[in-house]
Amino acid sequence: MRPRSRKQRRRERTEVSCCIKYLMFAFNVVFWLIGGALLAVGLWAWAEKDTLANFSKLTNIALDPALLFIIIGLTMFIIGFAGCVGSLRENTCLLLFFMIALSIIFVLELLLGILGFVYKDWVRDQVESQVKKMITNYRDDADLQNLVDWVQQDWLGCCGVHRYKDWEGNIYFNCTSPGVEACGVPFSCCKPTDEVIVNRHCGYDMMKLTHDYDRNIQIYTTGCVPAGEKWLESNLIPVAGVAVGVALLQILGICFAQNLRSDIQAQRAKWSY
Repeated sequence: MRPRSRKQRRRERTEVSCCIKYLMFAFNVVFWLIGGALLAVGLWAWAEKDTLANFSKLTNIALDPALLFIIIGLTMFIIGFAGCVGSLRENTCLLLFFMIALSIIFVLELLLGILGFVYKDWVRDQVESQVKKMITNYRDDADLQNLVDWVQQDWLGCCGVHRYKDWEGNIYFNCTSPGVEACGVPFSCCKPTDEVIVNRHCGYDMMKLTHDYDRNIQIYTTGCVPAGEKWLESNLIPVAGVAVGVALLQILGICFAQNLRSDIQAQRAKWSY
């Protein structure tokens, strides 16, 4: 048997790092599955509201949580799919698409963070405006209602934008409304109690002067904007840690994709030599 030449041995030794290749694949499988789950949740929410059959029901795009799930999920699904297939099949075009898409998202996140810090007063005004719209449209969208209830009751422990009286901006809770909820606040404004039977009407008439004494006992009176600012100040290190962690994952993904592309191109150059 003839010994293999130096040129043959060089061709047989692969330039593609298996560690980077399968690490990229595993990372993007997780990314892809999370994106698919978010997309499925968003589409399911639209199907429950019959939005898929009648898009005229999508009255306010900015205040539709299901649409946010769909956009984020679809973006993650496409990028994750490109990273999975690109790394497994050693496809440089898909890896390039993955790099460019991830780089664009990273730059946008960086710009938003810088602009949010520089123009924080403008950002605060925009947040206040969106929360006011959420209160106004509280009964018009079940997903929006669930989101507001979760923020008020389970996350921040707040009520309204700046205070509980902001709920007068909703036609159902306004004191001039003929309904039973007039001059009241939603149940999610109520403070938790140890009662076995939960009183879901505890927010009724809470904006009336007759409830000045027991208002602070039964409901949250602080608005969600100041409560959110206080929460952010007290959790600044964990929030910053999550932001830095996400940024590092994106940078590593871009670097690994570029490294893998370079290895594939080097391997192809060996074959054509």
